[in-house]
Formats: sequence, structure tokens, C-alpha cells
Amino acid sequence: MFTDIEVEELLAKQQQQEMTLIDVRSQSEFEESTIPGSLNIPFFNDEERAEIGTLYKQVSVEAAKKRGLAIISAKLPALIEQFQEIQGNKVVFCWRGGMRSRTTATLLSLMDVHVQRLSGGIRSYRKWVVDELSQFEVKPKALVLNGYTGTGKTYILRKLQAEQYPVLDLEQMAGHRGSVFGQVGLRPHNQKTFDSLLLQALLKVQDRPYMLLEAESKRIGKVAMPEFLVKSKEEGMQLWIDLPIEERVKQILEDYQPELHQDACLAAFRRIKERMHTPIAKQIEEDLQAGRFGDAAEQLLIHYYDPRYEHTAREIGPDNLVMIKADNVDDALAQVKQYISEPIG
Repeated sequence: MFTDIEVEELLAKQQQQEMTLIDVRSQSEFEESTIPGSLNIPFFNDEERAEIGTLYKQVSVEAAKKRGLAIISAKLPALIEQFQEIQGNKVVFCWRGGMRSRTTATLLSLMDVHVQRLSGGIRSYRKWVVDELSQFEVKPKALVLNGYTGTGKTYILRKLQAEQYPVLDLEQMAGHRGSVFGQVGLRPHNQKTFDSLLLQALLKVQDRPYMLLEAESKRIGKVAMPEFLVKSKEEGMQLWIDLPIEERVKQILEDYQPELHQDACLAAFRRIKERMHTPIAKQIEEDLQAGRFGDAAEQLLIHYYDPRYEHTAREIGPDNLVMIKADNVDDALAQVKQYISEPIG
């Protein structure tokens, strides 16, 4: 038989890479929100789950159970094989730790494939995340990357993260870049997914002397940062990156790849065109339609984004500001690393 495991023990073992988490809910449930790092081996797919749910509501519990048994019996050998291919300790979970994870664990144990079941399912994990975030106290000092649009802030953070610097990549957690063009080429996350990824990242950096993050607004696409992180960001040291405009245009074209997402870029622009001087807006739209993306990006920077950042720049006090004037993003990266290598007060 299988045993249950509580959320805290599960996450400790996952962090030590001693456990593989397997979400046995349907694909759409998994994509909507799961425990970060989990695999998905559905007990029922979306169509099967919908069919059984209809039987449960419109016919009877017994009819739903019989149909569920018929479905799982047909695909049991393939299900067992998928679990057998996963080495090491395994934990299965569903929504509440109910029928799907219990039946999966029972069937696997009969085939000598040993797994544990998460007590309370992903609902218990979500409660743990909410409780932890509601009382979280950030220990590291925040080093916040600021600068006009196109100064490579995300590029710099991800380079640093790859070198094991303590980074909170909020845009990656949100699946959004935080602007009207922010979801071009991306799949925005919901608040549940953002919260889970954020808490996971916060726990990783909690014992470091500082953490690096970008100067995002409280809302990033569909999600919102918790107040404690907003406060930490505002009180942190602000590193202002200054690049020549031609380098910023180059970085924007690399980040957004507008040639692959022309329709999405046009749709995003049309949401803001009324806020711009008509002749300029008309020219930007024509440039986007004609594939002159560099020209469009430069005009957007000059006439839309830069004026909005000027207010933010004026709000930063001189005692909390470090200016990084660079020739290009790699020069800016080198200067950020140089600053980090010095004692941080």
C-alpha cells in the first residue's frame, strides 16, 4: 500500500532532489496551475473527465464510477509503464488528494511501483503558498535594475541567474514583460502559478545577502506582486542602466522578435495609439505594417515609453541610486557585476 506525505516534507525532499512530483489531473488542470517542477501523467484526459462529470451529475455516482473504471482499465498498462520509467521516489497528487491520486497509488502498488500521495492534494499546497506569502519577511537587500525600455534589464538578470547569482525573474514568473507589448510571444501565467514560482524563488534567495530583480510595477500582466515585495523593491538600491538609443532598439528587436509576431505587435500598438500624437501614431502603425520594426521601436521609445519613465527616474533619491552608463548590454552586465563584487551596505 501507499503512504501519504504532507506538503512541508514533500517540498523539502523536492528541494533536495529526492522526489519526483506527478500531477495526475487532466492536462488543462495541470496547465492552469500545478506545483512547480511537477510532471503530468493524467488519470483521465480532459474529454474523459468531462464525460465522467456529466454522468455523475446527470445519471448517478454508480454510472460515473463504472465508466471511469472502463476508461482506466483500457489504458492501465500504458499508465503503469509511464510510472515505471521514472526513477527514484515519486509522489502523486490530484486536486484534493481524492479518487484520482488514491486510485493511481493503489493500482501502482499492486504492480510493485511504489509512490506516495500528497495529503490534501494541490489544494493543500495552494493553502500553504498563500499562508507563507501572507507572512513572508524578505531578508536579502533588493538590488533593483531600472532604466528606460530596451536597456536589457531582463537580459542582464537572466545572464546573472545562469551564473548562480540570486535573481528573482518576475517577468518569467508572470509570463509577461509588464508592458502593453508584454505578452507578445509569451503565455501569461495566472496568479496561482505566479505565487508558486515566486515563493519557490524567494526561499532560494532568503539566506543570500542581496537579491536582484527588475523594477516592475506591482501588476505584471495578469498577476500582482505581494505588498511585502513591492516595499522591498522600493526600499532597495536602484541601479539605473543608461544605453544609447540604437542599442535599446537592437535589444527590443532581439527580445520581442516582431518579425515572428507582427499581428500581435500591431494589436498591442492599437491599444495605445490614441494616447499618442496622431501623425506619429500613424507613422508607427505604417512602419509595423511594412515590417520596419526598428523604426517603429525607436519612435515608440521616444514618443511613448521614455516620457513615462522620466517620472520614475525623478522619484529615485540620490542616496539610493547607482548610475550605470554603458555602451551596450554586455558592458552594462559587466558594470552590474562589478558593483555586486563590492561591499553592499
